[in-house]
Amino acid sequence: MKIEPISFTVDQLKLIGEVYFPETTRSPYPALCLCHGIPAEPYNPDSPDAQGYRLLAQRFCIAGFVSLIFNFRGTGRSEGNLDILGWTRDLTTALDVLLGFREVNKEDISVIGFSGGAAVAIYVAARDKRIVRVVTGACPADFTFLLKSQPASELIQRFRSIGVIRDKDFPPSLPQWLMGFEQISPWRWVSYISPRPILILHGENDGVVPVAHARRLYEQAGEPKEMNIIPGARHRLRLETKAIDIALAWLKAKFPSFVTN
Repeated sequence: MKIEPISFTVDQLKLIGEVYFPETTRSPYPALCLCHGIPAEPYNPDSPDAQGYRLLAQRFCIAGFVSLIFNFRGTGRSEGNLDILGWTRDLTTALDVLLGFREVNKEDISVIGFSGGAAVAIYVAARDKRIVRVVTGACPADFTFLLKSQPASELIQRFRSIGVIRDKDFPPSLPQWLMGFEQISPWRWVSYISPRPILILHGENDGVVPVAHARRLYEQAGEPKEMNIIPGARHRLRLETKAIDIALAWLKAKFPSFVTN
């Protein structure tokens, strides 16, 4: 496969990513944008966790998808601070970048997101019809599990210690920053994805986002929709082979233009 480092600018912030291209002559290919969640620990480029999305992109690429991964603002090597509404703009611009490659079939763009990245994927897909399929992993129906578990000041301090809030004067308005999480609550938006298909994946033993969130999203979603609760799986579904097997099989079945190497 060919790997192309990319960078793009959103709200005057430089974001960093990579695009993975299958090595065949049978383009254009279906394309996939992968969205990571809110980090739980400081960024270490050499850690197995940091390499996880690269491994996912490689797997989807080998299966025949142009695959884009990138760091949302405030994470990894991208600039800025964690701002969930800003993440929605980051994803929209990432899709612009993905659609700019000649190897990409402009009619076959899917998004797969995990945890907070899945919430962002639903919010953007509800508005952006360029996204024709959505896969969510460990997606919260809302963020009450995060926002009500501790005072807002402690949450900000926690994010500072992780390194996703970097500027001492951020956020300029704490109520507005908190409202962003309420605004993108996936249960409000998941029904707008229909009639495009959605696959909802969740771990049976998710200790961060309870499995009830997946069932709530499934109830709210329109058809066509599928849900799969992975027995024994925990929160980090990107590390669960069975979850990724299900996602890949579902995507391949849903792509009318799918090509294999």
